[in-house]
Amino acid sequence: MVALSLKICVRQCNVVKTMQFEPSTAVYDACRIIRERVPEAQTGQASDYGLFLSDEDPRKGIWLESGRALDYYMLRNGDILEYKKKQRPQKIKMLDGAVKTIMVDDSKTVGELLVTICSRIGITNYEEYSLIQETVEEKKEDGMGTLKKDRTLLRDERKMEKLKAKLHTDDDLNWLDHSRTFREQGVDENETLLLRRKFFYSDQNVDSRDPVQLNLLYVQARDDILNGSHPVSFDKACEFGGIQAQIQFGPHIEHKHKPGFLDLKEFLPKEYIKQRGAEKKIFQEHKNCGEMTEIEAKVKYVKLARSLRTYGVSFFLVKEKMKSKNKLVPRLLGITKESVMRVDEKTKDVVQEWPLTTVKRWAASPKSFTLDFGEYQESYYSVQTTEGEQISQLIAGYIDIILKKKQSKDRFGLEGDEESTMLEESVSPKKSTILQQQFNRMGRVEHGSVALPGVIRSGSVGTESLSMGTMPSPQQQITMGQMHRGHMPPLSSAQQALMGTINTSMQAVQKAQIDLGEVDNLPPLGQDMASKVWIQNKMDESKHEIHSQVDAITAGTASVVNLTAADPTDTDYTAVGCAITTISSNLTEMSKGVKLLAALMEDDVGGGNDLMKAARTLAGAVSDLLKAVEPASGEPRQTVLTAAGSIGQASGDLLRQIGENETDERFQDVLMNLAKAVANAAAMLVLKAKNVAQVAEDTVLQNRVIAAATQCALSTSQLVACAKVVSPTISSPVCQEQLIEAGKLVDRSVESCVQACLSATEDGELLKQVSAAASVVSQALGDLLQHVRQYTSRGEPIGRYDQATDTIMTVTESIFSSMGDAGEMVRQARVLAQATSDLVNAMRSDAEAEVDVDNSKKLLAAAKLLADATARMVEAAKGAAAYPENEDQQQRLREAAEGLRVATNAAAQNAIKKKLINRLENAAKQAAAAATQTIAAAQNAAASNKNTAAHQQLVQSCKAVADHIPQLVQGVRGSQAKPEDLSAQLALIIASQNFLQPGSKMVTSAKSSVPTVTDQAAAMQLGQCAKNLATCLAELRTSAQKAHEACGPMEIDSALTAIQTLRSELQDAKMTAVNAQLKPLPGESLEKCAQDLGSTSKSVGSSMAQLLTCAAQGNEHYTGIAARETAQALKTLAQAARGVAASTTDPKGAAAMLDSARDVMEGSALLIHEAKQALISPGDAESQQRLAQVAKAVSHSLNNCVNCLPGQKDVDMALKSIGEASKKLLIETIPPASKSFQEAQSELNQTAAELNQSAGEVVHASRGSSSQLAVASGKFSQDFDEFLDAGIEMAGHTQKKDDQVQVIGNLKNISMASSKLLLAAKSLSVDPAAANAKNLLAAAARAVTDSINQLITLCTQQAPGQKECDNALRELEAVRGMLDNPNEPVSDLSYFDCIESVMENSKVLGESMAGISQNCKTGDVSAFGDCVGSASKALCGLTEAAGQASYLVGVSDPNSQAGHQGLVDPIQFAKANQAIQMACQNLVDPESSPSQVLSAATIVAKHTSALCNACRLASSKTTNPVAKRHFVQSAKEVANSTANLVKTIKALDGDFSEENRNRCRVATAPLIEAVENLTTFASNPEFASVPAKISTEGSAAQEPILQSARSMLDSSTHLLKTARSLVINPKDPPTWSVLAGHSRTVSDSIKSLITAIRDKAPGQRECDSSIDNINKCIRDIEQASLAAVSQNLPSRDDISLEALQEQLTSTVQEIGHLIDPVSTAARGEASQLGHKVTQLAGYFEPLIKASVGVASKLKDHQQQMTFLDQTKTMAESALQMLYAAKEGGGNPKASHTHDAIAEAAQLMKEAVDDIMVTLNEAASEVGMVGGMVESIADAMAKLDEGTPPEPEGSFVDYQTSMVKYSKAIAVTAQEMMTKSVTCPDELGALASQVTVDYSQLAVQGRLAAHTAEPEEVSQMKVGLRGRGTEQKKLVSNNT
Repeated sequence: MVALSLKICVRQCNVVKTMQFEPSTAVYDACRIIRERVPEAQTGQASDYGLFLSDEDPRKGIWLESGRALDYYMLRNGDILEYKKKQRPQKIKMLDGAVKTIMVDDSKTVGELLVTICSRIGITNYEEYSLIQETVEEKKEDGMGTLKKDRTLLRDERKMEKLKAKLHTDDDLNWLDHSRTFREQGVDENETLLLRRKFFYSDQNVDSRDPVQLNLLYVQARDDILNGSHPVSFDKACEFGGIQAQIQFGPHIEHKHKPGFLDLKEFLPKEYIKQRGAEKKIFQEHKNCGEMTEIEAKVKYVKLARSLRTYGVSFFLVKEKMKSKNKLVPRLLGITKESVMRVDEKTKDVVQEWPLTTVKRWAASPKSFTLDFGEYQESYYSVQTTEGEQISQLIAGYIDIILKKKQSKDRFGLEGDEESTMLEESVSPKKSTILQQQFNRMGRVEHGSVALPGVIRSGSVGTESLSMGTMPSPQQQITMGQMHRGHMPPLSSAQQALMGTINTSMQAVQKAQIDLGEVDNLPPLGQDMASKVWIQNKMDESKHEIHSQVDAITAGTASVVNLTAADPTDTDYTAVGCAITTISSNLTEMSKGVKLLAALMEDDVGGGNDLMKAARTLAGAVSDLLKAVEPASGEPRQTVLTAAGSIGQASGDLLRQIGENETDERFQDVLMNLAKAVANAAAMLVLKAKNVAQVAEDTVLQNRVIAAATQCALSTSQLVACAKVVSPTISSPVCQEQLIEAGKLVDRSVESCVQACLSATEDGELLKQVSAAASVVSQALGDLLQHVRQYTSRGEPIGRYDQATDTIMTVTESIFSSMGDAGEMVRQARVLAQATSDLVNAMRSDAEAEVDVDNSKKLLAAAKLLADATARMVEAAKGAAAYPENEDQQQRLREAAEGLRVATNAAAQNAIKKKLINRLENAAKQAAAAATQTIAAAQNAAASNKNTAAHQQLVQSCKAVADHIPQLVQGVRGSQAKPEDLSAQLALIIASQNFLQPGSKMVTSAKSSVPTVTDQAAAMQLGQCAKNLATCLAELRTSAQKAHEACGPMEIDSALTAIQTLRSELQDAKMTAVNAQLKPLPGESLEKCAQDLGSTSKSVGSSMAQLLTCAAQGNEHYTGIAARETAQALKTLAQAARGVAASTTDPKGAAAMLDSARDVMEGSALLIHEAKQALISPGDAESQQRLAQVAKAVSHSLNNCVNCLPGQKDVDMALKSIGEASKKLLIETIPPASKSFQEAQSELNQTAAELNQSAGEVVHASRGSSSQLAVASGKFSQDFDEFLDAGIEMAGHTQKKDDQVQVIGNLKNISMASSKLLLAAKSLSVDPAAANAKNLLAAAARAVTDSINQLITLCTQQAPGQKECDNALRELEAVRGMLDNPNEPVSDLSYFDCIESVMENSKVLGESMAGISQNCKTGDVSAFGDCVGSASKALCGLTEAAGQASYLVGVSDPNSQAGHQGLVDPIQFAKANQAIQMACQNLVDPESSPSQVLSAATIVAKHTSALCNACRLASSKTTNPVAKRHFVQSAKEVANSTANLVKTIKALDGDFSEENRNRCRVATAPLIEAVENLTTFASNPEFASVPAKISTEGSAAQEPILQSARSMLDSSTHLLKTARSLVINPKDPPTWSVLAGHSRTVSDSIKSLITAIRDKAPGQRECDSSIDNINKCIRDIEQASLAAVSQNLPSRDDISLEALQEQLTSTVQEIGHLIDPVSTAARGEASQLGHKVTQLAGYFEPLIKASVGVASKLKDHQQQMTFLDQTKTMAESALQMLYAAKEGGGNPKASHTHDAIAEAAQLMKEAVDDIMVTLNEAASEVGMVGGMVESIADAMAKLDEGTPPEPEGSFVDYQTSMVKYSKAIAVTAQEMMTKSVTCPDELGALASQVTVDYSQLAVQGRLAAHTAEPEEVSQMKVGLRGRGTEQKKLVSNNT
């Protein structure tokens, strides 16, 4: 071994000697050698000296340990080692000022030295003491105090510093670290260290026997009391001062110790120095000490100090986060020997305390300190401080002392030595067992050999022969093949997730392949026009869907190719998974469409089979691709590219089979040739690069060139593969994007290849060749991408003036939107003039070149028109420039620009209009495709969606969109087939407008589902599809609006044409039906079509009411819209009528249905024609009258059509029968009775019971089939007839005329109630989904029962109490039905109203039952009857409350589907209509008295006022502008007609003359008409509520309530029957005991009912569960925070940072959207509370995962902690919200909780805003602006939503705010433009600011729109949308 040559410096005499040592020499031996060889080193004791390796920084020098070898310290030849004395003097100062100099070993740590120091001073418990390095003021300023940031103190920190100085916290004390030496901590030999007690553990034991420690304790306690560290009261301070005086001056001497003797600063805290009588009080305490010695006094002082609450506490001033807020507040953190405590920084009161034994772990970071209490507390405690390390050491020190003391306490116990073993010895079986501890002994290692000498033993089988042989010669064998998967490197978690996605997708593909084995079986289809149209439409829809799905498959394939191009470590596997999921989910959906289309194509010979074969080929190609991209497959790259190419080819074949392939084959050929040109150019570049590689000298650079060239070749082959894949579907924007992306990859690889060549050689010629080859590649690539981009502008040639017309379109729009800014308008006008001038010149030059004279003249005439329009516009622009403030001039310029636009359109052969329609066709096609993709993604995500409510919502919105896609597709096909047909264009525009609302809802639902989808790939797919759909919808909205403007008003003519077509179809269906050839379409059934017909009849009625109103006002725009809606509703009606006719087995019924439907069409066509005429001459009385007559005729036809439905005729016959029977009541004299009174009474009772039962059967049958209803209604009418006869017979027995009139009156009431029951049953059977229809039916049935009871009470003369009991029993039987159908609301009671109702009614019932029993005993029959009546009412109330409560409980279950409140309540409108009509009848009735007239007027005023309020609310809620206007207009009509009527009523009240009555009669007609029209309009199903659907779990929750209520009704029925017999025979004892038993059962069942209702309080269980979930999430985030503090947070490698940030953003946004709904539910919607809180809590798990994931990928620790802290704040604020919501419980009367709910909601909103700002800033730093762009898009989308009903400010207020935000955006935008050049880093924050400002601008805009005039609203919204689009571009381009 080579010797080590070292320079040894003997520090005493500065002698340096070079000596050689073996590297393995021990330091101890080296010191010995030095002493032996160097005479100067032989002084002093050898043990006091050592070797020191010095450093430039004295702190970094180290003493060499004696036991270590020299080579341990990695010494090199020539290194200097100092041989010097280890001992050095150190001055130690005590708190009493005494200073001792002690010799210490410089090589030992502070902890080791404290043993020496303390023993020299006389202190035994050295572990409780530590040393403080006292710093001078300047040095102290530079140190890090608590919460100091950098070196500059902000204002907040200055406050903290002052507070810290005032509180004397321990973080000012510079404690030395026990684990390091003095030198390492920079302690100089001349420095004085302060010895001070750090740990107060055994100070209780310090007394007079330990004077040294006692003195130190006394001094420390005294100083802490005087400086305020221990706050004390004045009396206590004086007591301490007195003892201190005793210690300092001895016993009290009266004449010496007088006021003025003491310097109070040394005896009292400063706050008490100036207090009067202080010194006198101190001397009094001094006197009390008597003759106490100094030691005794110190003992007393210390003992008293120990009683202080702050004694023994080390305080640190920290900042802790306020709960639920992102705000830090000062707090004292105290550490004692027993606990950690939070202490109030002002009063030093303990706020919270945790024993040290509960501390599981802690973590200190440079800026924070966190404590984990394990199971002892749910959450961590984390504070912000820079003294985390100091706090950590203090806690660790206390715990060490505790453990040490515990160990030494009992050496023989198990606690003494946990690692020792136990010896167990049984001395005797019956006597004793010794358990003895055995201590582990440590011994030395013994060296020896393990090879022991052999032992020869005799063999058991004798000698054995020994065989000899030779080894076989070595053989070589090579095995070729696939490497075993087990030998490959392990898959990462991201790759494993991808494998899972691929496996799932493979299963889906295999299933699709099996499904494609056979076509769909369709039922036989008819040959009528409707069937042919259905087949054509279905084929078109299927083709569109298949095309969009093939687009998605090819785009997904191209995406897989692009994403897997990079190194496996850099691949975004989540994105690959998303692409694969897109492919498989679309293939699954495509297989369904292909099967249907193949079935429809069966007529074409072999067409269906060829299509199925092509689809199977595509599925096989997809399967090959999935196998090739498996991470573990190890397939070469070429396999992936080949598989992708196969998909492209198969896609093209499939599209050709359905006739949807790209029309321009040449375009595809050019595309492929251009892609190959890029590949050829790249091959040349690779060759040139290889030339460079050959001459490169550096191997590394050579390899780099080769790698870059290889990558270049790969990327170009990838581009060719990508082009091959997407060329069949290049019309799709997503496919174009993928090709462009592949082009970018080539561009990047070419650039890196050139760079590698430049760094590898300096040969100019070679580099020139490389550069030239690279530019050829770039050129070829540019040509390819240009060719792709040109595709979007391809299409039918619109004319050669495209550019000029485009400019004119754009600039005129700018002029329209710049109204108010004259300067901008004039600037745009200049541009416009130039564009039109260019167009005129082009047209003139064309005219000169034109050979045809007529064409030349036309062109010149058009050019002249355009030139004249331009001249007018220029004049108007001059006027606007001269008078910029004049609005009229600006209006003229606008009109001139509009005229110029019209002239341009005419001149350029409708170029603008064609362009706009073409744009709309593309937008509609893309929107339909995007919607199809989103539906496929939603179905794929269903399996992994954890949020049931969000998923249900998504499913509903998908269904709604799926219903609208066919119309959109048909609109596109129709417009493309007939480019010049105005009605086809309008159909497309209408379909587009109708598609927007359901599409937007689906986007919202999809976004709300994304965070809770656990499958990352499925979530990403759904998120991307939702974004894409939102973009397509925005484009569709703009295109439809502009196309509509260009096409002009043509709705009325289009509606007429559509209705005529429907009439022809119905006529054709009639002819087919006559020949018995009419067949239902697939999916149609009699019941479904009947229900559709019933519900659509209301829509037709509503839209006709709207049409009448608009036509009467002469408003062409709204009349057109109403006509359009009427035509749409009639289309559905015609389809339903045809379906009923095709499905029914009755040929006559089918013919009648088709005839009545055709009558409706004819009448409707006439009505629209009359409306058109009325618009020409508005206000013409004759046309108005004709319009009203036609409307009545249509209404009659509509009723006839509905009456043709099966079962309706039977109900009508029953109604007619009741009407006929009721005529018997109109006779003046009642015939005499033919039976005895008893017989008549018995018959009446019997028929009453039968009629009551029949009414129940009608109710039951109306929910069943039409045949059941027919039977029930027939029986009901028969029973009614018999009952009526019995009633008339009974009337014959009455003697008095008045009694007879009363009986007949009651019979008339029963007749009316019976008719109403049948009408309600009929209405329900026609439209079972109608709002509240079932409740109306139940109410009608109860009305029949009540009216029967009234008659029975009047007519029968039974034994006492009998009829009251019978009536009660009938009432109970009638209400029992409420409990049979708990899936619908029984009343409008809230849950808490139900509880109140149950409590009140149970109280009434209790009293009534007691009264029944009491009156039976006393025989008071009258009182008995009253009690029975009261009991019956109470029981009915209890049943109603129980039924409603059970409904609310069922609905509130999170698994149930929540209903939605409708825009209006049709029942309210119907009731108001009925009440107003009856009141008006009373008004005009000649017999009515003045009081009746006033009462009727009051009723009219009350109901009309309610209707007007309902209209106002509905108009503010709806987003439909037509409905909004109609509600307002209807309310005005009702209000005006009411005002006119009130005037006539006042006149009538003054003089009841005939003339005044006539005036009143005339005034009622307009009111009745207005109310009827409004009621018809309000009955539109579009405005109705959506009923809830109760889940199985919800039904189970209802059962206890229903069970208790049924038990109550059963026992009450038995009780009443028993009471009925008991009142006749009160002396029967057994009956009394039966009554008591029933009474007990009733009481018990009511108690259980109350308990069941209370226990099932809606939302409470869900609140508890959600609170638990969020608490768990808080614990998880704290766990992550603790890991982050310790720098141990594991990074998530299965997903990219961008994807995580998107997840986090979407989750936070969804939580933000739920704050208001939760708040609203908590304040007053108990049934919604469970749904909303479950939904809210469901987002927190994905929130935490995403937040921790984002934090784990961030490098900056501070940013990590910000994310985690803000997420925790959000979770805490949600927790607070849930506690408040639980307390509120949805009870509107619990107003004391509402403030807390509002406050919690506000806190939560602030938390959401904070985290969104942080997210946007973080995202923009890395160039990800998706979240901000989405926020702007959301704000734009909300412009069309309804606004709050009552805006708080005026239009001017909102206008001012809008101007403010607009200016702020303009300033920020300007700043962004500047910073993009000077300081790009700041762009992120500015972009975030623009996003926030625009969101505020949109909110203010919505409110302003609510308070503005309707004409201004649309203009304002257009402006806001335009501004939003600009902001999106600004944010996207600048960050």
